[in-house]
Parts: sequence; C-alpha cells; structure tokens
Amino acid sequence: MANRFVVDITPLRESSRFRRLYFGHSLSYLGRELTVVAVPYQVYVLTGSTLAVGALGIVQLVPLLLVSLIGGAVVDAVDRRKVLVWSQLGLAVTAAGLAVNAALPSPAVWPLYVLTGLNAALSAFGGPARMAALPTVLPRRLLASGFALNQTISEVASAVGPALAGFLIARFSLTLSYSLESLAFLLGAVAMVGIGPLRPEGGGQAVSLSSILEGLRYLKGERLIQACFLIDINAMVFGMPRALFPAIGTGLFGGDASTVGLLYAAPGVGALVAAVTSGWVAGVGRRGRVVVAAVVAWGLSIASFGIVGALPLALLLLAIAGGADVVSAVFRNTILQLTVPDRLRGRLSAVHGAVVGGGPHLGDVESGTVAALTSLRFSVVSGGIACVLGAFAIARFMPELWNYRDEAVAAD
Repeated sequence: MANRFVVDITPLRESSRFRRLYFGHSLSYLGRELTVVAVPYQVYVLTGSTLAVGALGIVQLVPLLLVSLIGGAVVDAVDRRKVLVWSQLGLAVTAAGLAVNAALPSPAVWPLYVLTGLNAALSAFGGPARMAALPTVLPRRLLASGFALNQTISEVASAVGPALAGFLIARFSLTLSYSLESLAFLLGAVAMVGIGPLRPEGGGQAVSLSSILEGLRYLKGERLIQACFLIDINAMVFGMPRALFPAIGTGLFGGDASTVGLLYAAPGVGALVAAVTSGWVAGVGRRGRVVVAAVVAWGLSIASFGIVGALPLALLLLAIAGGADVVSAVFRNTILQLTVPDRLRGRLSAVHGAVVGGGPHLGDVESGTVAALTSLRFSVVSGGIACVLGAFAIARFMPELWNYRDEAVAAD
C-alpha cells in the first residue's frame, strides 16, 4: 500500500528510450530554471522597475504564440527526435548570448528581451516534441506514471535551479549562471541523440496551413481539452506572481539575490514533494475533479502568500501552491495525451505548450502592472482570489472537465 504514495519508476525500468528522454529532459529543465531567476533579476537590477520585469512576459509570449502552431505542425511532420535535439542546441546558443552580455562592463537591457524572446520561440518547438514523444516510448498503462516522473524531474529542477541561480549570482556572477545554463542545454541535446527515431504515427503530415487548421478544428470540437487549457490559463494569469519576486525578495523581505532565488525555488520544492509521492495518480479515475480542486488550492495558497510577513511562512505557502500545481499538471497532461490521436499530438501539444508557457508570461504582465498601479501585496492577493473564482466558474460552465472519468481506470 505504501508504494501507492511513491512515484512509480516502472517506466524507467521498462523503457530504455524513456530513460534517455528523461535524462535529456532533466538537463533541459535545469537550464530553463536557471534562466527563470537570472533574467528577471538582472532586468530588475538594471532598471529597478516591476513593469520592466513584467514586460519580459510580453516579449516571450508573442514569439511563443506566433511559433507554437507552426512548431506543432512540424512536430507532427518530422522525426520528433530531430526537433528535440535542434531546439536544445538553439537554447544553448541563446544562453551563451546572455552570458556574453552579462560579462560586459555595462550590460545592456535589450539583449535580455531579444534572447529570451528567441528562447520562447525555440521552446515552441521543443515543448510539443517532448510531450508528443511520451506516448511513442511508453504504453498506455504507463503514461500517467511517465508524466508523473517527468513532472518529478521538472520539479527537482524548479526546486534546485532557482536556488542554485540565486547562490551563483550572489556569490559569483550572472555570467557563470548563464554559462551553466548553456552547458545544460548542450548536454541535453547530446543525450537526446541516442533516443532513436520518434516518427509520428503513419509517417506524419506535411507542414501546411491545412495541417495547422486541422489541429485547431479538432480543438474547437473538444470542450474537455478546452477546459483543461482554460483552467491552466486562469491559474497562471491570475495566480502566478513570479514577476514580483525580485521586488518582494529585496523589498518586502529585505534580502538579496539568494532570497529571490528561494522565492522562485519554493514552489518547486512543494511540487517535488507532491511529485515523488504521486504513486496514487494511476489509480484515479475522476481526474477532472482533481484538476479543479488542485487549481483552487493553488489560488488559496497564493492569496495567503500575499498576506504573510514572515519569509519562512511565505516559502511554505509557495511550496503548497507548487504541490497543487504538479497534481493539476500531471492529470491535465494525461487527459490531453489519452484524448488526442497520435497524428494530432504535436499540434495539440503545441497549443498546450502555448497555454502552459504563455500563461505565466501573461501573469508576469498582469501582476507587474497591478503592482505598479496599486501595491505588491494587493497584486498577489487579488490574483489568488481571482484564480479561485475562475476555477469554480470553469467547473460550472464547462462540466466536461468536472465530469471527466478515465473508464479504463474505472474498469480496474
């Protein structure tokens, strides 16, 4: 019985291809999380403006949205391994550019926006390829466990990466942090070379406007998937105040880069605990209801974080929020991949990637703007409350999510 509460490592034991994919993902996630702290911290240090930090969301959101549909069509047309490898190499180059800029006597602000925009565009290719690859290397019975393992390593990175970045910046330099990020992406690309071909089922469909529209038409008729996307947008736009962490860490809590790093890392710590105790996920049939409950828990934790004045309690609340988020992510990913046919997985995963990646960027803009117009605490608290109300509204008006049940689990 105890094993039900420990993450299921069966996919790692049974699939050598999944092991290679998993190792490559691990390095990619670590590189990404180093950026999460370094770029907004450097922008805030150079400008002293929460609006400038929030603007990072726009410069990442626009290319992410513009490229996502094309990226998804590419993922459904070619060997997905090639997409994974080349996107990782591109990310390594953008990180190297950030390191060069940080090493200058007077670093410029504009390269931070340009290079993070390129980073987002590359992610619009790599993210869908990663998601669409899992059903290829794992059987259906192991898919939920595979996503839980992926989420586990993602949260290890989100717990370790920001704290490591804060330490490196405070004790050494931004240049070292960016350089390690570049190395992580490069090694991740090398690891993914050995996965073997990941061709779409049926050989794939040529990239064209009609193939892009086919994915959108499918989405238009699937209210369950729409609800999964919408509830995540709701959580990230209103309940993700990460753009405020530099100001909160150095202002409200009177700390330095290390404090900022802890704020970014805390959700990852909670998510990691939730992920490594996720052995129970494969046995849940009412997955839609768990998604709704997890998003409500996220919003309540974020609203509470905006009220407290003690750093340890603030970190604990962020950790609780992170735990709720990982539960939501595992079940949303599983619902998506089990519902969408393989020939469309790249395109629908691209839309999902735009939602998952774009939501936090919109949240950066929302929280940074509200904080500039009101206050840091009001921005955080009001966003958390809006997240909770949004989750209830989606459950009420899009009952396909609330009523969703995996019949295969129910039959067991």
